Amino acid sequence: MAIAIGAMVGSGVFILPGVAFVTVDGPAVVLAFLLAGILILPAAFSASEMATAMPEDGGSYVYVERGMGPLLGTIAGVGNWFMLSFKGALALVGGVPYLVFVAPGIAEYILPLAVTLAIFFTLINIVSTKSAGSLQFVIVGVMIVVLGYFIVGGVPDIVPEQTAGALNFGSSGLLAATALVFISYAGVIKIAAVAEEVKDPGKTIPRAMIGSLVLTTALYVAVVYVAIGIVDIPAAIEAGQLQSDGEGPIMGLAAEQALGTIGTAAVVAAALLALASTANAGLLSASRFPFAMARDGLAPPAFERVSDRFNTPVLSISLSGGIIVLMIVFLPIDQVAKFGSAFQILVFILVNLALVGFREGAVDDYDPVFTSPLYPWMQIFGMASGFLVLTQVGLVPFAGAAFITAVSVVYFYLYVRPRTDREGAARTGVRQNVSEAALERTRELFGEQQRYDTLVAVTDDTSPETSVDMLRIGMDLSSLRKGEVTVGTFKRVPHRAFTAGDTTSTRVDPPEWATNATTLPIGSNTDERPDGGVQQVSDDAGSGNALSSVDFREIKTEDVGPAIVEYASFEEEEFIVLERRVEELHELYGEGLNEHVLKNAPCGVLLVEDRGFDGADEIAVATNSGTYDPVKLLVADAIAEETGATLTLLQTVPEDVSEERRAVVQEYHDELRRILTVTADSRILETDDRVEGLSRFAESADLLVTTTERRGLRGAVFGRPGDRLVDSVDCTAVMVQPPDERQSGFIQRVLLDRIFGSN
Repeated sequence: MAIAIGAMVGSGVFILPGVAFVTVDGPAVVLAFLLAGILILPAAFSASEMATAMPEDGGSYVYVERGMGPLLGTIAGVGNWFMLSFKGALALVGGVPYLVFVAPGIAEYILPLAVTLAIFFTLINIVSTKSAGSLQFVIVGVMIVVLGYFIVGGVPDIVPEQTAGALNFGSSGLLAATALVFISYAGVIKIAAVAEEVKDPGKTIPRAMIGSLVLTTALYVAVVYVAIGIVDIPAAIEAGQLQSDGEGPIMGLAAEQALGTIGTAAVVAAALLALASTANAGLLSASRFPFAMARDGLAPPAFERVSDRFNTPVLSISLSGGIIVLMIVFLPIDQVAKFGSAFQILVFILVNLALVGFREGAVDDYDPVFTSPLYPWMQIFGMASGFLVLTQVGLVPFAGAAFITAVSVVYFYLYVRPRTDREGAARTGVRQNVSEAALERTRELFGEQQRYDTLVAVTDDTSPETSVDMLRIGMDLSSLRKGEVTVGTFKRVPHRAFTAGDTTSTRVDPPEWATNATTLPIGSNTDERPDGGVQQVSDDAGSGNALSSVDFREIKTEDVGPAIVEYASFEEEEFIVLERRVEELHELYGEGLNEHVLKNAPCGVLLVEDRGFDGADEIAVATNSGTYDPVKLLVADAIAEETGATLTLLQTVPEDVSEERRAVVQEYHDELRRILTVTADSRILETDDRVEGLSRFAESADLLVTTTERRGLRGAVFGRPGDRLVDSVDCTAVMVQPPDERQSGFIQRVLLDRIFGSN
């Protein structure tokens, strides 16, 4: 509690009340301090729970790194380290107004005094964490006694008119003032930064964290209420006792009016002690971030070395102390420290998000002693309110936090990523949830036994050989579900003036390419169709009675694309089998036949790239991103069952894939193999060139089943991975577009790429 209170009670109560009063333009500054404390409560609960499950030095960095992965962990670690160092440096020079208040001549010695104190606190922390904690306890104890004396002694001097509206929610600038004082509570989760050195962390940490937040919030509200009730802030600004923005020794002015000389000396001494304790607690907590990051491989290993003599991370403490000294000497800390508010809000958001990652992720040994109440609503409230407050911090502080974030990202990719392959519990959990949802959809589709009627769309440009292979695929797909197959020969006719747009459909005898085919599967011996019609098939057809259940139609139309879509919609077909047109792939303008059908079809679409198909021994099923679409698996499974082929599931992962990621993908494949009705193999390819890896293993297959992709301008110029894959193999390929999702969105594709299985 001493560490947390010492890290919180400093500038928050001795400097910010006047500034916040000007920001909110009135006494509602009291409400701003109260709201800030309430908004931080979710992060305190989240950090308390994770600290009892992982009592390790590093605090919020550890939770974010374990829950969200090394990248966000690096951002949290580096950012916390710098922000705590900034705050510590500011605290050491932040006593200037109070020193000037009692001894104007001392102001010129502030810089060497601040440097001396920084070195002193660094040595204290090196010698012993226990000594640092004991010193913190003494400082905080004295500070609380003095502030209690100030509250009790100042109440009789409160001017009621000056506190009227202290809890007015309608005050203008309330959110901005809340954002301003938000940093006053930043120290609440710093207890967790030294969790490894706490006895009985399961009980001690939650009590200390929640207790310190409640006590500090009550202390802030009471002290600020008394201070603004005693000091007429507008008059003090006009008299030059406070700066125009409200900054200055407001507590000293209040003590001078209410407590006399002795009380003023006590309050000024408490202010100096508070700022000193903030610096000490900041250094104590900041030094643990490089230590914890080094232990996880996110910083050089020298930072995790613990002194045999002092049992403390000497290098980490020394570097943190040195950074504070450099900031005091060279940087305009009073400006730079304001950046900390924006980043601390981001850290609180990440802490809440990390808890969700652990709760929903695949972490077998996550067993906290303390659990956050009202999960997940508490965390959702904390994140939403954090984003709301973040909009009020101002452009410059937000830009500062963004800059530190960018530096952390660069550091991660230059140093951390080559040295670690871990991922966070959240990503592992999301990946498992994605795979489980995909498996459930696949089970439902394979179990529902839906009838599949298929339209094989043949055009004037479709060769007889391709027509036969398309019909073979359509028959394989529909036969297991007792569906009907319709071969529609779509013939383009010239534009007609009086019957423009009319499309006619006529039942015809099987064309020559069908009756002469020798590669079609043997059909039933009956020529009766399910709808009661009779299909005439010549007795000498090369395929025997294979065509008895196929309905042949000739459709005359002015526009083939819309006619295919309209026919499939009217006849309620489940699939359209259409020839893939390579010439359309690089069209910059206009809409080709494939593109029109893909965009408008009311059912699933199979684009066939025919390279000769008379049956199959091996069918390769490739996923371009994320999980397999269940319909694609169903198509491949149906064809494999009719041809007696074996399926091979192909999926790529990056060469530097983490073990967690590979394990989830492998488990997903194993479950798919249990759902499929035919024998299936699994190959997870570690490669950074997805197309090359898939094509290398699909080359030996007799048929490739993959996914359609939207063409568009980008696809026309640069090509699409799915099309490049089909063009890189020699076997027949079927590109499947599912009926319930014509094209997956960009965000969905990117998310599946990042969190599941592709690079």
